Amino acid sequence: MNFYQSLSDALSEKIREDFRGSYILENNAIRRDMAHDSPSLWRSCYLRDVEKIMHSPYYNRYTDKTQVFAFYKNDDITRRGFHVQLVSRIARNIGRILGLNLDLIEAIALGHDIGHTPFGHAGESFLNELSVEYSGRQFHHNVHSVRVLDGIFRHNLSLQTLDGILCHNGESEQKEYRTEPLNSFLEFDRKVEKCYTEQGAVKKLTPSTKEGCVVKICDLIAYLGKDRQDALKTDVLPSEELFSETPIGKHNAVIINNLCVNIIENSYQKDCIRMDEQYFDALAKIKEENYRFIYGSKRVKEIEAKLRPMFREVYEKLRDDLKSNRESSPIFTHHLDFVLEHGKYYRQNNYREETSPDQTVIDYIASMTDNYFIELYEYLFPSKKSPLNYTPYFNEKG
Repeated sequence: MNFYQSLSDALSEKIREDFRGSYILENNAIRRDMAHDSPSLWRSCYLRDVEKIMHSPYYNRYTDKTQVFAFYKNDDITRRGFHVQLVSRIARNIGRILGLNLDLIEAIALGHDIGHTPFGHAGESFLNELSVEYSGRQFHHNVHSVRVLDGIFRHNLSLQTLDGILCHNGESEQKEYRTEPLNSFLEFDRKVEKCYTEQGAVKKLTPSTKEGCVVKICDLIAYLGKDRQDALKTDVLPSEELFSETPIGKHNAVIINNLCVNIIENSYQKDCIRMDEQYFDALAKIKEENYRFIYGSKRVKEIEAKLRPMFREVYEKLRDDLKSNRESSPIFTHHLDFVLEHGKYYRQNNYREETSPDQTVIDYIASMTDNYFIELYEYLFPSKKSPLNYTPYFNEKG
């Protein structure tokens, strides 16, 4: 039997007195099960969310999920695991000065991409195409991150954390971020459902907290300059001279610093998170150039063209295995069994019975890392070989 120690009454009272007025003592989290996960002095309400996310069964998989550049054997290229840490760090830097709850910021940041597919936004696009075709429901990684943390594994996370994760969408930049009230899980569930069924609903999401607003803009800040660094490392870009000088610079460290300064200057003791017009225009220009020179580059598009049919083949094979009840298939042994085994630690649900075949396949593919997807493809189709090759550590350059 587990026995959890508690702080002494005397020390607890001293801590309460010393930290009176601090976010550390906040107890405003709304949970589906309010009888569980009450905060303690040293594990505040949102710090509990941070730890739940870090111990979630899929958290380790961040390590081998592409941010942008797939099929490179290069340990210096950003993976999603580093990206979420970078978002967390930048957002906490801003949030600390603005007097926000840093634990809530960290929880949103660390969980925001846990539902992301392998192979970055290309994988997300391919899975969305298949989801719409077979189930009539859209797939978006931010919505799926909520599903992972609140549906596949029922972590009893706070409404504030889940809403921040849902609304993070770093592809949509705004000059000003204002909150939209959200008071219950009933409202939240309706908000989530619209993202599955209404075209464009995912682009209209507004966080309910300033912490969610900060993470939303910091997701963008974290990847714009970093993607430029990685593009140079992989020779996707021949030279950084392609990029324009802007009021916020064109290199990663300068972009991060200057945007953080401008956001703090324009948001301190204000009712919203914002940047000025000049900086917003510069941010939009940097993003546009990234799309033109990096995300739309020949190398990236060649990989995407080869991946798209592979996603369809894997999807349709797993779907057939599931409907034919082939229990030796990885969708049973690697997915359904995995969810059943780990789900028992998180308020066990009837995942297999409650989940449609297409949603089960979507859940499985979204959970995969890059390397796993390729190995699964070759396992499912032994007469074929992946048409994609990794750029090795050692090539003709030595």
